[in-house]
Amino acid sequence: MNSQTIPLRAIKVIGHRNPDTDSICSAIAYSNLKNILDPEHPCKPCRAGLLNRETEFVLDYFKVPLPQLYTDVSPHIRDVDIRPAKGVDGETSLRRAWMTMRDQELDTLCIVDGEQNLKGVITVKDVATANMDGMDPHTLETARTSYENLLDILDGTVLVGDVTGKTVEGRIIIGSGSAEQIEKSISPGDVVVVSNRAESQLAALEMDAGCIIVCASSRVSRTMQMLAEEKGCIVISTQNSTYVTGQMLSQAAPIRHYMTTGKLLTFTLHTPVEEATRVMATVRFRYFPVLDDDGKYIGVVSRRNLLNLHKKQLILVDHNEKSQAAEGIEQAEVLEIIDHHRIGSMETDGPVYFRNVPVGCTCTIVYQMYRENDVEISPTMAGLMLSAILSDTLMFRSPTCTPTDERAARKLAELAGVELEKYADEMFSHGGDVSGKTAAEVFNGDYKIFTSGEVRFGVGQGSYMTEKNRKAAQALVRPYLPEARGKQGLDYIFYMFTDVRNSSTELLMAGPGAEELVEKTFGVEVREGMAVLPGVVSRKKQMIPRLINVIKQEQE
Repeated sequence: MNSQTIPLRAIKVIGHRNPDTDSICSAIAYSNLKNILDPEHPCKPCRAGLLNRETEFVLDYFKVPLPQLYTDVSPHIRDVDIRPAKGVDGETSLRRAWMTMRDQELDTLCIVDGEQNLKGVITVKDVATANMDGMDPHTLETARTSYENLLDILDGTVLVGDVTGKTVEGRIIIGSGSAEQIEKSISPGDVVVVSNRAESQLAALEMDAGCIIVCASSRVSRTMQMLAEEKGCIVISTQNSTYVTGQMLSQAAPIRHYMTTGKLLTFTLHTPVEEATRVMATVRFRYFPVLDDDGKYIGVVSRRNLLNLHKKQLILVDHNEKSQAAEGIEQAEVLEIIDHHRIGSMETDGPVYFRNVPVGCTCTIVYQMYRENDVEISPTMAGLMLSAILSDTLMFRSPTCTPTDERAARKLAELAGVELEKYADEMFSHGGDVSGKTAAEVFNGDYKIFTSGEVRFGVGQGSYMTEKNRKAAQALVRPYLPEARGKQGLDYIFYMFTDVRNSSTELLMAGPGAEELVEKTFGVEVREGMAVLPGVVSRKKQMIPRLINVIKQEQE
């Protein structure tokens, strides 16, 4: 399934923070499998962090697009039912705006230009206030009201003149008195409301009225029309009475004259629901405009919409601990977990499909699921799963590697059409290159946080084929460890610089008591903040269990 055709609320298949190659490739491969098996419930691969260079190489090698980034899976405005209320033109009359609000059961309209840029908002309260203030005879003039609006609200017919592009340039005068009284009250350009009395119509024309509105569908003589045309006066006929017409005229004013334009409270698709709820609680508005990624108006949301939010539906791959999951995981709905690590602290609201197999790589499990469901594996999917297995097992050198992993990798290499050993060397070489990278980028390449009782600690790992790349990475990461520990509020931080060819690890550490903990755990001497651990290449099997065991002993 093409990423462009996957709906916004597709199930998100996502790995852990600071994703490694297995985390990314298992998300892509498992999404593909799910879309083949169950196209009615589309899935899309996602990532919870930035990619390391090894994974970038893999995706580039097999020409696979980057999964969408989701560092926070808590509900956002895009996860609620946004009401697609159409934006209105600022020239819309007050009456037409009120009718729209009434028909659509909305108390707020959003005013937009031709490009759907939000220009302002108007509420039913604004319309009511404008109507109550409509006694001012200069209202239409001040608001630069178009004659098209007059025709619209009066359901009028133009008898003389052309109203296109013209605006009212005078007061509103109700010509209900004698001709003499009318003549005294009219100024040039005024809009005069008259009945069927010819003398009233003539008096308005003689005083250079800008427009005469003849009520009750009264007759206007040919002579009067010719005189109006000569004086450049617009003549409009309406079936409404003089009283109704006088009441309605102020409602022709354009809503742009009354709309709120400053400090508009708007939300974007990426606004967290929690933040939107706080904002809504501080004001009395009922509906709030929503803008898309390009800043264009797309609809409105209300407090009621937030109550009906759709939690993001997730499938977790390559992790099952809350501390390793994307932010906001507790506010999302976890549907499945596919993993090969120890069972950690993840809690779900209901039962989920949980597949946890003691193999060296999540993609080995995904490969098994392809085989179990008799789904053909494309060369691209085979290449991705192969890459993940090679990465997680350090090309079968890791003690976490099982015969199942190696058999899967060799079969996948055939399907992908690559020479396994040659491809692995190239992949690890690219992954170990730290030139041009910052300390934080190298540090976060493959990093996870763990908890044991009251102790929280982080363990990162980089795998290197050459000593040059390994030493360059150490030079960047060593001074950064204390800073990272402080930012994350951890007791300890450890970083494994693994020599793939010689199956050993140089371990850097930070935190009070970290050196003593390592010496006790591995029976080695720490020199200048580093411990050499021959034969230790697996974080999952050789590092984490032994550290946790010693930490627990110290807590007893």
